Amino acid sequence: MPVAKFPGKIYIIDNAADARSAAAYLMRQPALGFDTETRPTFRKGETHDVALVQLSTIDECFLFRVNMTGFCEPLRKLMESPDVLKIGLSTKDDFHGLSRLAPFVPAGIVELQHFVGKYDITDLSLQKVYAIVFGEHITKGQRLTNWEAPSLSPAQQAYASLDAWACLRIYRHLSEGLFDPSRSPFIKEQ
Repeated sequence: MPVAKFPGKIYIIDNAADARSAAAYLMRQPALGFDTETRPTFRKGETHDVALVQLSTIDECFLFRVNMTGFCEPLRKLMESPDVLKIGLSTKDDFHGLSRLAPFVPAGIVELQHFVGKYDITDLSLQKVYAIVFGEHITKGQRLTNWEAPSLSPAQQAYASLDAWACLRIYRHLSEGLFDPSRSPFIKEQ
């Protein structure tokens, strides 16, 4: 399978002023792809807070470095807005991690693991869903990197942006009726 790549512009949000400006812009969007990244742990009992919140339009991705800005009020208000759809996969874990930073009540959430079922998609990882819908492979090579690093590498930026964008792209493609499960070679006959 060809490797999927995020084709848009990436913005690193690492200060309060940029967070306010980016959140205000994103509040005017109808739908966003959503994901978070947390520094991996390699020792028993060790935990880390969410370091990155990714929010993507179809051609731009905003990487909020919450390890630097905190889970600031403009970003929390965006996550609580019922007027902006936030589409993600395994969002329960993301929201649990974010609520450790500051209390909030997420709204306007579309959980892809529930949404894709009506299209006969039973594989629930982002990699598998994306491959079924688009015939492209999402690589997970950057998943276990340090998301709290002083700066994010180009590979980290590309990986983080792709995950959020892929959620939005899947949702739009399915919602617009552009996927026919009966024509997919990856969906088993019942």
